[in-house]
Amino acid sequence: MTSLKKIIVTGGAGFIGSAVCRHLVKDLGVSAINVDKLTYAGNLESVKEIEESPLYHFECVDIIDRPALIDVFNRHQPDGVMHLAAESHVDRSITGAGEFIKTNILGTFELLEATRSYWSSLTTAAQVAFRFLQVSTDEVYGSLGEDGLFMETTPYDPSSPYSASKASADHLANAWFETYKMPVVISNCSNNYGPYHFPEKLIPVVILNAIDGQDLPIYGDGSNVRDWLFVEDHARALYTILSKGRLGQKYNVGGRNERTNLDVVRTICDILDEINPKNKGSYHDQITYVTDRPGHDARYAIDATKLEDELGWNAEENFNSGIKQTVQWYIENEWWWGPLRKIANERRGLL
Repeated sequence: MTSLKKIIVTGGAGFIGSAVCRHLVKDLGVSAINVDKLTYAGNLESVKEIEESPLYHFECVDIIDRPALIDVFNRHQPDGVMHLAAESHVDRSITGAGEFIKTNILGTFELLEATRSYWSSLTTAAQVAFRFLQVSTDEVYGSLGEDGLFMETTPYDPSSPYSASKASADHLANAWFETYKMPVVISNCSNNYGPYHFPEKLIPVVILNAIDGQDLPIYGDGSNVRDWLFVEDHARALYTILSKGRLGQKYNVGGRNERTNLDVVRTICDILDEINPKNKGSYHDQITYVTDRPGHDARYAIDATKLEDELGWNAEENFNSGIKQTVQWYIENEWWWGPLRKIANERRGLL
């Protein structure tokens, strides 16, 4: 295990990135340099509780801008990078793939080169201690049938512009390890959920639509299966992989919580019926079905055995405990999500 005390977190104002920044500063006492260009999904309110900490620093930088990245490296002198900056919404990638190619592929290339320039300038001891974590998704593996799990050895088979762009970024990161011997590790996670999730993704959309009395849209018949991972469990896993993972290796991060999309929506309705009941009827009455989106993978499921056995990480939340916390958080924190609902596009299954 290497001791990492100052880490650049790209995309640190996003959903997962902000959870990572909070974990580093609050739980670990590690300095977090948040590098984020603040797209629609980046929100500094998500790191408000650590913004006054001397361990937290924000740099408004686009990862496509290599000179600006090099300047950040030179000023902060980090001993690790956690690369989370990405365009991440599959629906948006279907209707506008260009930004995904630019940020997820070209941006990763520029970050890798900026990192390599900085890493090459370090002393031998500092080079040995340095780590770069490429944070990716299980969507690069494609779709599973009714049985089986994604392993670290599962071939890549992406089916959306988003997943194809993330697969490309993973290949670049691995190539920088193989070619330049840069100290790279890669993680692939299942679907995250939890507080501070931008309200365009399934779970926050369902919670907020339910509260507002709007339809709860489900793609197709709702039978698509995802493995759900509480975002704070993921943040812990990422630092574990960065600090303890073997170089050149991949680690899958999953919560062992497979649910169909319909089950997820029904669970949220059950929780709301219990803790925030309507004057009349049930939240289940608001469920509707919309045309399925193109290339919608049937099932994702992660085998996290390697991470659990080799590095000692385990998820602390199961889906039932995590989703109840999440619903309660959205009920109590309209100050955060209220302004964002105005810019979150409606989820659609159509091109």
